[in-house]
Amino acid sequence: MSSFEGRTALVTGASRGIGLAIAQALVDRGARVVVTARKPDALAEAVETLGGPENAVAVAGNAGDAEHRAEAVRTAIDTFGSLDVLVGNVGINPVYGPLMDAPLDAVRKILDTNVVASLGLVQEAWRAWMAEHGGSVLIVASVAGLKSSEGIAAYGVSKAALVNLTTQLAVELGPTVRVNAVAPAVVRTRFAEALFTGREEQVSAQYPVGRLGVPEDVGSAAAYLLSDEAGWVTGQTLVLDGGALSRGPIG
Repeated sequence: MSSFEGRTALVTGASRGIGLAIAQALVDRGARVVVTARKPDALAEAVETLGGPENAVAVAGNAGDAEHRAEAVRTAIDTFGSLDVLVGNVGINPVYGPLMDAPLDAVRKILDTNVVASLGLVQEAWRAWMAEHGGSVLIVASVAGLKSSEGIAAYGVSKAALVNLTTQLAVELGPTVRVNAVAPAVVRTRFAEALFTGREEQVSAQYPVGRLGVPEDVGSAAAYLLSDEAGWVTGQTLVLDGGALSRGPIG
């Protein structure tokens, strides 16, 4: 495993699921992490899971709040002395159904939280540390951003924007900072439950590997892209889908 000894990571949306798995993969490889999410109690549990305050500290708040983003970045630098690794894993999907029925206020909220806040986080990290010291950024997109996605179309549009944001930032921030993304298919998390609950066997059958993803699948891939082993990789979106896109529609 590539070592992150002496490096500090900030992982958003990390109280559970994919975000927590990414934070755990980085801690397992020697990093100290700052984790963020909205709920303080869930974050406290995450910190304990990650090994306590020697390994992890939490900053509770809303990703759409610029002051929260600034506090998270400042906490990483003040607590651990650097901000070498940044993971944007915030994502919401408050509406389900076709775009023609989607309330535009809800669509704006999805884009603001999933896209604009992600850009704001990178801006904050760049200005506070990475422009001078370098680093590596990972954005959590989705296969929903690579294809039409029935029922979660607005979410898919936001994730498609993140795929393009990744390429734009890779060019703008290189060679100082590398920027990549992962695009998972259905992963067994609370966030994705509506996509497989009551029909997991049916959904799993669509994947050539024969199962849904688990958060650790994403954590391991994220650790690679953020590590020195991926030092010649930037502007890329790694699809983590168990082969599903090779076969056809998911859902």
